Amino acid sequence: MKVLFMCTANSCRSILSEAVFNHLAPPGFEAISSGSFPKGQVLPRSLSVLQAAGISTEGLYSKGNDAFEGSPPDVVITVCDKAAGEACPVYFGPALKAHWGLEDPSDVEGDDQRLNAAFSATMDIIATRCQAFFRAAVCPPGSGGTEG
Repeated sequence: MKVLFMCTANSCRSILSEAVFNHLAPPGFEAISSGSFPKGQVLPRSLSVLQAAGISTEGLYSKGNDAFEGSPPDVVITVCDKAAGEACPVYFGPALKAHWGLEDPSDVEGDDQRLNAAFSATMDIIATRCQAFFRAAVCPPGSGGTEG
């Protein structure tokens, strides 16, 4: 199952989501990410916080929606923060769509400790949601299965 995480810039939240998802994913699951207006570079703090958590950053780069042409996703998850007035990108292809609103940790101000804590907290939220996603995908509600 291929999952696409989308945000606007593809430099922070969708990148963190792609990396955490792939780190935790059981066989048969793969994440990619993109932005409707890609920044062109991943925020250095996104990469350093992932590396500090032991999560691979290999192959992560800021990309637009054309990066996955010819290999469409099965599921599209937007990770922008509608509550903060952000406009979320729209995916028009045939895929299951969901929204995981995440506050942008790059908006936090303060010293390195506070910024790293914000990025780590965002990664923790992503990890929790990914685990729930995997449980639901492996043993969907109403399937009668006992996995979980």
